[in-house]
Amino acid sequence: MLVEHSVQEMLNELASAAPTPGGGSAAALAGALAAGLVSMVCNLTVGKRRYRSVEADMRSILGQAESCRERLTWLIQRDMEVYSTVMAAYRLPSTSSEERLSRQLAWQAALQEAADVPLQIAECCQNVVQLATDAARMGNTWAVSDAGAAASLALAGAQAASLSIEVNVRSMEDGAAAEAFRSRIERILAEVGRLAHETHAIVEERMEA
Repeated sequence: MLVEHSVQEMLNELASAAPTPGGGSAAALAGALAAGLVSMVCNLTVGKRRYRSVEADMRSILGQAESCRERLTWLIQRDMEVYSTVMAAYRLPSTSSEERLSRQLAWQAALQEAADVPLQIAECCQNVVQLATDAARMGNTWAVSDAGAAASLALAGAQAASLSIEVNVRSMEDGAAAEAFRSRIERILAEVGRLAHETHAIVEERMEA
């Protein structure tokens, strides 16, 4: 599995001529990195006497961040798998009318799945940036910039995932399904952008204090 490779190996595969890993996997990786940074802020806060009043909150954030990191790590590989499913469907035989119909149905089903995975990535990134906002507000001042970095990475992950959604929905014949994907990702991007902005404002304020 890709996630079991070294960082250098993963980057080499990303840079290669192979179609996977691609933008969706990179989006999930950005989100996983963001979740890791949120966890770091929490781990640098819990157990510190100065932050005893927020320890329970920070432990809760830590648990949620680790759950997000685990899911996003899984989605790195999952995005590669669904792309392979799309390509396999596209390459099905299409000599007869029956084969063409079967191929089209398989391709359309694969496109739905291939759009759903980056949507899940974006949803996870939204969760991460909310956690980053909370970590920035309550976490160790010495690590507050890392909460800001987490918000930036989560925003980038959501934005990258949105492109993976769009490239799939453009080939969908089901207009209602395509519009549902677009509507959902637009709402996610608006919320992630708002939260990232809020996080950066908190970070700036706390760094100046």
